Amino acid sequence: MALNIDPWSFPAAEVDPKGEGETSIVLGGGCFWCVEAVFKQLPGVLAVRPGYAGDTAETADYETVSGGDTNHAEVVEVAYDAARVGLGEILKVFFAIAHDPTEMNRQGPDVGRQYRSAIFYKDAKQREVAEAYMKQIERTHLFDRPLATTLEPLTAFHPAEAYHHDYAARNPFQPYIRSVAKPKAEKMRAYQTHAAEEKAR
Repeated sequence: MALNIDPWSFPAAEVDPKGEGETSIVLGGGCFWCVEAVFKQLPGVLAVRPGYAGDTAETADYETVSGGDTNHAEVVEVAYDAARVGLGEILKVFFAIAHDPTEMNRQGPDVGRQYRSAIFYKDAKQREVAEAYMKQIERTHLFDRPLATTLEPLTAFHPAEAYHHDYAARNPFQPYIRSVAKPKAEKMRAYQTHAAEEKAR
């Protein structure tokens, strides 16, 4: 299973341009509570907002999206300082920790197209970096199944209802958070500890 692979086994992105100032990428990796909990810990990330992408503003609400009859995915908008962290590093965390990119239209107990693995790119450069890293992962044969991640142009990001923001942090004892989000957050901390130890050597 993909989520059992140590995150430090994933390669650093060969294509990982850095820049200046704030930018963002929109990612779908199953329940946005869990993906948000992972990316809020990544140095260089300035803000993480849960929301919806892939369909219209009129259908961008939790009840409608959860019904599975829209083209929306639950997503997070990851705003980051491009001088501190590159998109390649963000994608490494996305594929290695935030979700299982080999699952088709589901993540664990959550089933439906709204839980698909997706990268919503806002320009040609983001698509180029994403395509390059996906090909790089496939060459490593880390997974025993092909990637199910879709590349989709970002037409709009629709923020989720207020109660979804920081949900994992505010509800640490909720059963779903304890069983699904907490292990991913712990894996992220282990990854950072390993990176710090490698840097210190």
